[in-house]
Amino acid sequence: MATFIVAHGAWSAGWVWKKMHPLMRAKGHELITPTYTGLGERVHLATSLIGLETHIQDMLLVLQMEDVRDAILIGHSYGGMVATGVADLAAERISKLVYLDAFVPQHGQSVLDMVSPEERERRLAGVVDGWKLPPSPPPPDTSPRDIDWITPRRVHQPLACFQEPLLLENGEPKMPRSYIYAQRHNPGDPFRQFLERAKKEGWQHFEMDASHSPHVTAPEALADILDTIAKS
Repeated sequence: MATFIVAHGAWSAGWVWKKMHPLMRAKGHELITPTYTGLGERVHLATSLIGLETHIQDMLLVLQMEDVRDAILIGHSYGGMVATGVADLAAERISKLVYLDAFVPQHGQSVLDMVSPEERERRLAGVVDGWKLPPSPPPPDTSPRDIDWITPRRVHQPLACFQEPLLLENGEPKMPRSYIYAQRHNPGDPFRQFLERAKKEGWQHFEMDASHSPHVTAPEALADILDTIAKS
């Protein structure tokens, strides 16, 4: 049995991994899905001061308080930023690092550094109240039932999460890394670059016929890939 812990994506929370819990349990694995400060059931704590470092600390404290060890850390989308920071500071608790259609930052990079200038401008133009970034629309292949489930639960996220650079204290993560790329992207896809990096650097890598959130739209296929990673 492997223990997986998820650094979730932007605007959502631990709840969005609901479909994955029974699937991973059926394969003999434990799945831990914490929620960052200011999102999901912790949205009442949202302020303009919350940034990437807040969410890294959230995850570090879960690892510590739950005494999680030898874990496979998954970072989805924005969660790749968080997961990289966690792997930097808690390497002794992480056995493998998995990026699920996620940003893979290097030292000093923020999310907004890794998207196109047009996307950055569009995002900044949509900021609400000077500090809240509204959610992206769900991928077009998301079922009506899933849209009804996720839409009322996705909330604005503090802009600082996307502006704050990741500052690594120990350099690039040393544990084995995997990249899972979702193939169904619109033009301007910001994640293909990270799949190419994974290939170039010799990471284990996978491609899915799925859109950006396979834990919602293709959970069975994702569970199979995660099981493969756990056994490799």
